[in-house]
Amino acid sequence: MKTLLLWPKMPNSFWSYQETLDLTDLKSTNPPLGLITVAAMLPKNWEVRLFDRNVRPETSADWEWCDLVIISAMIVQKADFRSLIEKGVNLGKKVAVGGPFPTSIPEFAQVAGAHYLILDEGECTLPLFLDALSRGESTGIFRSAEKPDVTQTPIPRFDLLDLDAYLAMTVQFSRGCPFQCEFCDIINLYGRKPRTKTPAQMLTELEVLYRMGWHRYVFLVDDNFIGNKRNARVFLQALIPWMEARNYPFILITEASLNLAEDDELIDLMVKAGMTIVFMGIETPDTDSLLGINKVQNTRQSLVESCHKITSKGLQIMAGFIMGFDNERAGAGERIRSFVEAANIPQAQFSLLQALQNTALWQRLEREGRLTEGLGTFHQGAIMNFIPTRPVEEITAEYIDAFWQLYEPIAYMKRTFRCFMMMNGWRGKNHRPITRHEIGMFGQICWRQGLLRNTRFQFWRQLIVIALLKPQLLYDYFTTLGVGEHFLTYRHEVRAQLGNQLADLKATKAQELLVESPIRSLV
Repeated sequence: MKTLLLWPKMPNSFWSYQETLDLTDLKSTNPPLGLITVAAMLPKNWEVRLFDRNVRPETSADWEWCDLVIISAMIVQKADFRSLIEKGVNLGKKVAVGGPFPTSIPEFAQVAGAHYLILDEGECTLPLFLDALSRGESTGIFRSAEKPDVTQTPIPRFDLLDLDAYLAMTVQFSRGCPFQCEFCDIINLYGRKPRTKTPAQMLTELEVLYRMGWHRYVFLVDDNFIGNKRNARVFLQALIPWMEARNYPFILITEASLNLAEDDELIDLMVKAGMTIVFMGIETPDTDSLLGINKVQNTRQSLVESCHKITSKGLQIMAGFIMGFDNERAGAGERIRSFVEAANIPQAQFSLLQALQNTALWQRLEREGRLTEGLGTFHQGAIMNFIPTRPVEEITAEYIDAFWQLYEPIAYMKRTFRCFMMMNGWRGKNHRPITRHEIGMFGQICWRQGLLRNTRFQFWRQLIVIALLKPQLLYDYFTTLGVGEHFLTYRHEVRAQLGNQLADLKATKAQELLVESPIRSLV
């Protein structure tokens, strides 16, 4: 079977880092881990071609060559996802789809014309699809309530990737999260009982990347790395000597819940293992809102103190924040902005709340009749897809203002400086070669921030202090400034997109009032 694996285009968003990629002459932040894992589970005698369309598009010859097209997608990729399904069908190819988006909203792929829907987790449903294919079945939907044993998951096909195109490689240690945040779909997709790979399994995957010559960022994409703390400890204890023996070839990033601050030993193990950045869903500093969305784990301790503790031990926090929760008080945008400044968090992933299909939030809003038509686009430039408890215009205006101020160049630079000056954590010595991508980025940062902008005096003053007092953090500091270039640009796009949507919303409401006025006069 000649199989074409496709990963659709990503729109510009918080996670795309497009401006930073342009500075480094890279094409994409992360590869499609799910798709290269599926590739490893296909029959060995199948011929496979993989195209990440964010790196390089497939050609007409590739479409002509293949018998079967397999497409994976997240909801943010829905536009290109649909066009690829339709193209495959129009060309007479069999089209199979899978991944988080079709699993959550299978009807979207069905309407687009996909022949096979390989839903839920592929370890369970891909064999069902292959059996159906061997029997000559022309269509099918393959689902399984069973959660697979990830210790049996094969090593992803990293060899199918153009390693030189990515900012970071991705691996996965665990699936599932023990918490029940109302707006989150992770527990719907992967369950509440975290399942983990073995330490030996993880070290084998990392060894493959190491032997392939990868020596930059590795993102452990677990939705909550510490969902199973015991197993996370065991893995870290095995990872530390592996990293030490190879002079720390990777810079590790992961995601974890804020209750990490309650476990000093676990933080220290993460730092000693080479982790430098941890993404955390803080969501809001408003306790009432946190309780309302069932995020009680963020209410047990002071949020600012928890952030300071984690940062001081050597982990840079990248945090998620959301506006638009029910019964949110006016001024939420400014409270979030003030919190980010107080907590010294350089990168704040800041969004308006979107109701994801089949989450507890979606089901509640559906019962209350508050969902608006359409799925939305689910990125920072998207207006809310439900009716909030305060005017959507007010929420959106606050959000635009807070997002703009958070990524004002001097504010971002000062916040980054305070973050790194607070860090007292250990850093392993490494002998990673500096690549042309990094040299290009460092040069552009010095040019833009140190010469072109009014940040020049602040830039050189901070750089000298970091170089003198925190030399072990200089690489990470420079990289964080480089990442900031994306947000400084992206905030313009967010303001324009939301401004246009607000204008359309006001025009629609005005039109509705004009229609209603004659009716009221008649009454």
